[in-house]
Amino acid sequence: MGFAGFREKMLSGAPLAGTFLKTPSIEIIEVLAKSGLDFLCLDCEHAPFDRARMDGCMAVARALDFPMLVRVGDSSPREILQALDAGAVGLVVPHVDSVEKAQAVAKSARYGHGGRGYAGSSRWAGYATRPMPEILEQSRNETVVIAQIEEPEGVDAAAHIAAVDGIDALFLGPADLSVAYGHEHQTSDDLMNALQRVGEATKAAGKAYVTFVPDAAKAQDWQKYGLSVFFIASEHAWMLQGARTAAAGIHEL
Repeated sequence: MGFAGFREKMLSGAPLAGTFLKTPSIEIIEVLAKSGLDFLCLDCEHAPFDRARMDGCMAVARALDFPMLVRVGDSSPREILQALDAGAVGLVVPHVDSVEKAQAVAKSARYGHGGRGYAGSSRWAGYATRPMPEILEQSRNETVVIAQIEEPEGVDAAAHIAAVDGIDALFLGPADLSVAYGHEHQTSDDLMNALQRVGEATKAAGKAYVTFVPDAAKAQDWQKYGLSVFFIASEHAWMLQGARTAAAGIHEL
């Protein structure tokens, strides 16, 4: 698929599997690029990615033509610009709970008056080797903006957020949303109703619908809500799962 085809594939509704990367390691990217996953997402909100570590990971992902998203620490134009200039195919933006936030994020991620600052010398642009019209066209065709719905206010505004030009997908965050509803689990009627409502909003707007799941079984269970893009666990979870299984097997000898 590669960077160039990721946005089109995502918007097609084809099932896509990826994961959050919590470890700033180029070797893990090299390994997971061979796994059959469709994408990775550097978790710059909850994991220790400074700009240099993000830059190194992006260099490897670009060299491998393996789609890499970045969950930015916040929705500020600075965070968005740095992730895209480093080479991200797109962004996951946390806590988008209003139309105004969605509009600001979409503007910051796209070139234009008051939007993303233009630089032809970045990795994403090809280090000053390509003409401006080609770079602007790449931005229109490649860059993906995914708004995370993590508050009840975001659920209430989901139809209007999904309709914002430049927002390509909504990502329902089941953990944050459950906590916001006052629950200590992810099985509440509130969460299931939110999954339904946000799914209807994305379908009406022709946008992709994304969520986080612990495993493929949960993805299969929630697919009925219209979800097609799944962030499955993380490399931390998979390392623990494999290590625990191996250790338990030895301890049973």
